[in-house]
Amino acid sequence: MSVKVLIADDHEVIRQGMASLLKDSPARVCGAATSPDDAVRQTKRLKPDVVLLDVRFGDCDGLDVIKRVRLAAAGVQVIVFSAFDNPTYLARALSAGAHDYLVKTATRSEIIAAITRAAEGVPPLRTGALGRMAGAMAKREAPADAKVPLTARETQVLRHVAMGLSNKEIGDALDISVETVKEHVQNMLRKVSLNDRTQAAVWAIRHGIA
Repeated sequence: MSVKVLIADDHEVIRQGMASLLKDSPARVCGAATSPDDAVRQTKRLKPDVVLLDVRFGDCDGLDVIKRVRLAAAGVQVIVFSAFDNPTYLARALSAGAHDYLVKTATRSEIIAAITRAAEGVPPLRTGALGRMAGAMAKREAPADAKVPLTARETQVLRHVAMGLSNKEIGDALDISVETVKEHVQNMLRKVSLNDRTQAAVWAIRHGIA
């Protein structure tokens, strides 16, 4: 199976290195994009199976580009390729619809396997970074030993807040409206007597929720 891959990274050494790394593999590099707009244009034109997208894309946040790329061609999968194993980046990538998230220390075999899984529509490994994050974010229950006066959904929203997601990103992740997210956030803050999202994140960590 040949997989068409578009590399979207503003660093030439990464683009060239990735093209070299993927030689003689099922992943065939069909193009390289140097900016978010270029990534969208080339995705529309080349219709790759997988876009390998840098999380820090020039002056832009690469995570904001995920949805634009996914809308540019039907069925395209996005793998975030990052130097940062950052929980907030992971949570935001998952919310935006990334298929997988790889750190730049990944081996050649891990990268090729992730690209192949994405092209075939196979979920990422549960033991991988995005798989672990998906499992954590899907939880709606609080720790059994924690005295948390929240509903299951409020606990889930709190977990997302602690990951640094905006109301819009939480809504996308949970398939609920922004207004519903705002309502859950306000209820959560009121129930645990907190003033803002930063305090909520600290509270969640202290109670083993995040």
